[in-house]
Amino acid sequence: MKNQATGIFYDGNSSVPQEVVFLFDSNAATLVFEASNGTTYQWKCSEIGFEKTGSKLSFRHKVEVSQNGYTTDSKFIDEVLTFTKKKGQYDWYQNLLNLGTTIHLGLAVVILAIIGLCYLYAIPWVAEKSVVLIPEEYDTKLGDTFFEQNVIFSSIDSSKTKALNEFAKELKLNNTKKLKFSVVDSEIVNAFALPDGNIVVYTGILDSIQNYDELVGLLGHEAAHVNHRHSMKMLCRNLSGYLFVSAILGDVNGIMATIGNNINSLQSLSFSREFEHQADVEGFNVLVINKVNPVGMTNLFKRLENKNYISVPQFLSSHPMTEDRITFMEKMIKTKTFQIVDNQTLKNLFQKMKK
Repeated sequence: MKNQATGIFYDGNSSVPQEVVFLFDSNAATLVFEASNGTTYQWKCSEIGFEKTGSKLSFRHKVEVSQNGYTTDSKFIDEVLTFTKKKGQYDWYQNLLNLGTTIHLGLAVVILAIIGLCYLYAIPWVAEKSVVLIPEEYDTKLGDTFFEQNVIFSSIDSSKTKALNEFAKELKLNNTKKLKFSVVDSEIVNAFALPDGNIVVYTGILDSIQNYDELVGLLGHEAAHVNHRHSMKMLCRNLSGYLFVSAILGDVNGIMATIGNNINSLQSLSFSREFEHQADVEGFNVLVINKVNPVGMTNLFKRLENKNYISVPQFLSSHPMTEDRITFMEKMIKTKTFQIVDNQTLKNLFQKMKK
């Protein structure tokens, strides 16, 4: 079957458009036309790239790519497109173009949603996993640097620091690296762990704690953050946009440089729900292993949740207290078996810190 239509042709030698008559032969699968200089072109359909935009059908020779043309004859266009679809020469891009504005907008929304989800979840996850590329020696360097720049110039209570270190030595904290404890004189109700094993406790939280079992739970919780490199993982997650490319390229130096430039955020990191849960469970286990009443963990949470403590929001920013965490801990106490032995040494050292 033959169909013809007028249209425009560019021969590739001149930018001047030539008005020609295109003859489409579906039986021979050819497009035939004569240029203004008398040259007859016979293109096989398999050698032509077709593209429909609006009411116009454009076509370009796949070998002689400078030669192209178009027509707006609707009947001719329908005939050509029907043939190309039947022969499987209608590519996915053309199908996409012909879906219509509504579908295009829908696809755009889906693509934007995927990009958003990747930014919020996939990229941070990849960045967090990039911690395995960072040697643990860098944790020590990073923690030492932060301590020297921020904590060492704070008002460290030496007597309470000594008592806290003696207190910690009496405990099995399941630590994977050496832990060092410092008590900073401040009304801030907070405690945080640095990647190198330095654990900083403010007098504000010591004043809030009423029993040594609460302090054991706190130290077990912070030790878990050190053991599992939670600070490094959260730094990587928070800097995921910068670290993603470095991780893909395997640029370990780039990852460490980016983290180093953001060292001051270590103190105010907000751990993920997953990390806090992990630290809560291990803090509970520390209480059980040391035969200390695990109720101390729930008492600590409830005390810190009490809004009468003015500085509580500063602690909550990095250790969000939720009813779920308290409920989970109470369930652990009810379902686990444990033995409680009164520890006079811990009690005496705790009283030293309360003076």
